[in-house]
Amino acid sequence: MKQALIVIDIQESFRRRPYFRAEELPAFLANVQSLIDRSRECGIPVVQVFHREPGDDPANPFTAASGFVRTMPGLALRPDAVFHKQVHSAMFATDAGGTLEQWLRARGIDELLVTGIRTEQCCETTTRHASDLGFTVRYVTDATLTFPMRTRSGREVSAPSWCSISASRASCRAPRPWRDGCRQRTPGA
Repeated sequence: MKQALIVIDIQESFRRRPYFRAEELPAFLANVQSLIDRSRECGIPVVQVFHREPGDDPANPFTAASGFVRTMPGLALRPDAVFHKQVHSAMFATDAGGTLEQWLRARGIDELLVTGIRTEQCCETTTRHASDLGFTVRYVTDATLTFPMRTRSGREVSAPSWCSISASRASCRAPRPWRDGCRQRTPGA
């Protein structure tokens, strides 16, 4: 199987949200960086996906006008491709040439490593969507991050369990799967 690492929504926009918490961010970024570095060593393409909302309101941290739709500091990414999305699933993300799904299929990629911010929203939605499209998905749980949310009444609730996705073709991995060694190599790498 040919793999790609999908890095979802690791962007400055989240620091501007009231629910953002920085406590787990250093460990999360270290895990993601390790995954990116290992992917590079193995010749696995790294794809960056940003959530970008339409409009030009600089007060909305998810619009391009805000200047916050950019990689969080401390992460050296050097992506092979960059896509932008307006919905939860990164599979709908686009660049100048088409969708993320089209990009992956054109390169014969059939297995995705999913990492990013908002475990229970964009990461899980992408995982389910990619699985429904026939991709094998490895959901890297210790390289995803989320934040507790508040209900309208003010009660704090934690993110739903990420293990709910394990019934599909996706596999949840609490241990770091990138320690298992390279599963593919780029010729000449």
